[in-house]
Amino acid sequence: MISPSKTHIVLIPSYNPGVKVYETVRTARQFWNPVWVIIDGSTDGSEITLQEMANSDNGLRVIHIPHNQGKGAAVLHGLHIASAESFTHVLTMDSDGQHPADLIPQFMDESIKNPEVMVLGKPIFDASAPNIRVQGRKISNWWANLETLGGGIGDSLFGFRVYPIEPLRKVMRFNPWMRHFDFDPEAAVRLSWRGVKVVNLPAPVRYFSTDEGGVSHFRYLRDNILLTWMYTRLFLGFVLRLPILLIRRF
Repeated sequence: MISPSKTHIVLIPSYNPGVKVYETVRTARQFWNPVWVIIDGSTDGSEITLQEMANSDNGLRVIHIPHNQGKGAAVLHGLHIASAESFTHVLTMDSDGQHPADLIPQFMDESIKNPEVMVLGKPIFDASAPNIRVQGRKISNWWANLETLGGGIGDSLFGFRVYPIEPLRKVMRFNPWMRHFDFDPEAAVRLSWRGVKVVNLPAPVRYFSTDEGGVSHFRYLRDNILLTWMYTRLFLGFVLRLPILLIRRF
């Protein structure tokens, strides 16, 4: 039995995730307590089974958002609740089984030792990873490190990471963006601008086929347009902050 943490939670945003979500949540619970699942307007019935799981597990909490709002919006909803209940850090992970739940303790331990940093997973890809996704994230990583003056962001898109809650809430509070697929890279860049340091830890990632129960809501055209717009506005923000970033660096 894992004793509940008073400071760190696992937060899993979930939208029509497919059958892998149950294994993901069970495995996360094996390695951490508490685990929260944010149901982001799911309509596939997974929300019913997850709530049934939570009814028999005091370490699992399911929070319902009636209508789909996007990953970043679901995370922010969870951050507000976590902050109100005096939690200080959150480990985010996807609900589709791609992220390594067995590494939760290692990431949490690093955060507990260095509570002022964000702990970012740096993915280790296997043969299941689509090449177009692997190559595309190299572009995203290049932009993220340009806009932080080489701030050490090992991977801008990988969503398995630990954030300090209050700095992230402040970043998102007056920012209308970061509510969809753009959440992870923009969070890393904007937190870096606020002086939050980065610790990168390697983590394997697995892409499941449809036959294996894999579900992906990534849409190449829509989400790449979203990322292009995100990095464009971040670059403008980078130019305005450049003198401060240079002073902080040197």
